[in-house]
Amino acid sequence: MITELHQTTDRDIREQLGAREYRAAFEPLVERYKDKIFRLCVSMLRNETQAEDVTQDIFLRIWKALPGFQGQASLSTWIYAISRNCCLTELKKQTAHRTDSLDRPEIGLAAEELTALHANVMETGAELDVHWMVNQLPERYRRVIALFYLEQKSYEEVAVMLGLPLGTVKTFLYRAKKELIKLAARRPVVST
Repeated sequence: MITELHQTTDRDIREQLGAREYRAAFEPLVERYKDKIFRLCVSMLRNETQAEDVTQDIFLRIWKALPGFQGQASLSTWIYAISRNCCLTELKKQTAHRTDSLDRPEIGLAAEELTALHANVMETGAELDVHWMVNQLPERYRRVIALFYLEQKSYEEVAVMLGLPLGTVKTFLYRAKKELIKLAARRPVVST
């Protein structure tokens, strides 16, 4: 049902692609998918600045790949596959060149965010706790949670997008939920 919804909402883009009107198809595609792709990148890369850069790279790759879109999968599945692959490539680059230093800007930003958290705990504490808990999950669980709950993809769509068997997706979701429950139990409750 969700797949049918995506195919219906993307019908205009698919028609333009079928007519080889790539420029006309690209503009609504960017508008429709920019936020979703960015959220996927943030959930996988765990760095908003890096996610912005990778999102731009993804749209460049999508633009270059538009003539090759055959319509065998839904447009959203095709876009998410490209997005996932770009993020995984970026993560591989990070691990290949990883060096840790206390002078890294992320450490200073983390300290600033922690200070802001304490200052604004009454206002945004619950929202930040959820973000914190999801970020504590292993990468494979975070990706499945992001696609299934945040992007509202079906089990089947998540499986296709991540290149995983359907049973593995369900197992990862189950384990992620168990882990979130454990994290919630350990995380202090913020009183408002």
